[in-house]
Amino acid sequence: MPGMSQPDAAHRLAAHAAGLRFAGLPPEVVEKAKIFILDTLGVGIAGSSVPEAAPLLATARGWGQRTGAAVWGTAERLAPSAAALVNAFQIHCQEYDNLHEGAVLHSMATLLPVLLAEAELRGGASGQDLITAVVAGVDVACSLGLAARQGWRFFRPATSGGFGAVAGLARLRGFDAARTLAAFGMQLGQASGTMQAHAEGSPLLPLQIGFNARAAIQSCDLAAAGFPGLDAPFEGTFGYLPLFEGAWDCAPVLAELGQVWRVTELSHKPFPSGRATHGGIDAVMALRAAHGFGPEDVEAITVAAPPLINQLVNRPALPAPTAAYARLCLPFVLAKLLQHGRIELAQFRGTALADPATYALARRVTVTRVEDANPNALLPQQVEVRLRDGRVLSHRVEAMLASPARPLSREAQLAKFHGCWAHAAAPLEPSGAGSLVGMMDVLEALPDVRALLAPMTPG
Repeated sequence: MPGMSQPDAAHRLAAHAAGLRFAGLPPEVVEKAKIFILDTLGVGIAGSSVPEAAPLLATARGWGQRTGAAVWGTAERLAPSAAALVNAFQIHCQEYDNLHEGAVLHSMATLLPVLLAEAELRGGASGQDLITAVVAGVDVACSLGLAARQGWRFFRPATSGGFGAVAGLARLRGFDAARTLAAFGMQLGQASGTMQAHAEGSPLLPLQIGFNARAAIQSCDLAAAGFPGLDAPFEGTFGYLPLFEGAWDCAPVLAELGQVWRVTELSHKPFPSGRATHGGIDAVMALRAAHGFGPEDVEAITVAAPPLINQLVNRPALPAPTAAYARLCLPFVLAKLLQHGRIELAQFRGTALADPATYALARRVTVTRVEDANPNALLPQQVEVRLRDGRVLSHRVEAMLASPARPLSREAQLAKFHGCWAHAAAPLEPSGAGSLVGMMDVLEALPDVRALLAPMTPG
């Protein structure tokens, strides 16, 4: 049998989410939740200005009355389920949102838009309520990702992320374990996320996160109405794990519930490109800092990496890629790094995508496969830079920059947030960024989290 554990994961995870209380959360868990809520808000604001956001927003205006919930970084308001979809897209559309590396999962992208849409619709949600719901959602989503025992078959940030959004919303609404379990069943009926969108570098990829965020609201609505769900939505014969993951073992993650808090294991993304590109970026930056070479000095770069890196970002350089393709193309990303010494949002917009110099440099980058028993491994990565003067430089990355092992400083976190703030589709008050940071610092004392939305929308 491909699964190794007994079919009780859904019951255990539902009980965990339903039983969480703010008073039981360790201080480190509370602080990490606040840090990654702020990070998620920032990248969601920046995502409002990508070109694909306009047609998505125009379409979403027709999905229910234009009231209820804000679209971050814009003056728009939409029905809560539509706003959750759009905001989820905005969070992930630039590959800049935080993730759990072990689960290979951007859990906050699906989760936070659902929770804030709920808070706007119903009111009365405190900062403590939001933090508790975030912790519940991240625990459930990442537990499912960590249970996987083979490579990606479906887009996990959408699929597992959707169940995390259900868990978080169920916690925010005060569902008991039985009603949370019913909502998991409804979510299984709606779960989606094809990896074809990743293979093609299509903006459908982040949109799938939006689809599952919207589905999470519908799943909880149906469960609240008493619609019957499923008994084994995760490990049943046709449940989530056998159908979407193929091989799994839930026993280790279930044993750690309430002992290991997955929100403390999240990583920032310091660069707006696929996390699988960050090991290569880190290594080339280290080599440049140590040896001072420029793009004209480089003859070739080779990145030796695990199979997952090759699956996710080993794709050929194109003369004029789309932004979604470029962010997931390691040769393109390293070429931009060689040109500019940094990776930033503007490099994936407009004419920067069709720069002939970028294409010429990208063609000097080769990615090779190193076998690894862990199908979810992003590391280690070994980077070799061969210079025209005959020198061969190498650097090995064992821990990602901005991971828990090498966390971003508070200064770097805020610099990223303020940079994202400046990319809002509708100009936001500069003072609003400081206001939002200030509220986040004392989020556990905030009586109503709707206050967080005011600075994020003009007027």
